[in-house]
Amino acid sequence: MDDKQLIQNLAIFAIPLLFALTVHEFAHGYIAKLRGDNTAYIAGRLTLNPAKHIDIWGTIAMPLLLYFSTAGTFWFGYAKPIPINTKNFKNYKKDIFVTIAAGPLSNLIMAFLWGILLTILLKFQVSEVFFLKMCNYGIIINLSLFALNLFPLLPLDGGRLLLLFLPYKYAVNFSRLEPYGFMIILLLSFSTILTKFWLFPIIKFFSAIISLMF
Repeated sequence: MDDKQLIQNLAIFAIPLLFALTVHEFAHGYIAKLRGDNTAYIAGRLTLNPAKHIDIWGTIAMPLLLYFSTAGTFWFGYAKPIPINTKNFKNYKKDIFVTIAAGPLSNLIMAFLWGILLTILLKFQVSEVFFLKMCNYGIIINLSLFALNLFPLLPLDGGRLLLLFLPYKYAVNFSRLEPYGFMIILLLSFSTILTKFWLFPIIKFFSAIISLMF
């Protein structure tokens, strides 16, 4: 693979990933602001500028390392978490629920938007492989983030949503897993348990819906 091809492959993967992670964090902060918490806004994080959300390791190094080391079969990435002060919420459970859910939901919406863009390109017979592949990656990356973030394990959004509904005793015990969350995710992924029984079924389901719609 020559340098030009390598750069194109990086761009095809990296551009949708940056958008996906940026909009995900923006959605958390935007909904938090609507529910009464201006913490993200004050911190300058309520923006669609990727530079404000990039974590060098989680957003760039780790996703690319995993992507190329597994020939594109597995990757994982994250942006800098949006700062939220739940004390500013009037209705704690309701407000924190919609704030947390906004991130994964934004990725699902973006997957459909990439599907619409791909449909438009095909309709106008655009044959440039770079843009067609980018749209496909946009769909898969966003569906992957949607599915992964809903997995019920801290520090993922799914874990935080589950925490809201657990009785106090179980919530305390569950919270103790958070420092080991990423390690557990990686172990489950490389053992194919997470991918086979959680990620792939969800991705395939919504991919089928997008295919039928567009």
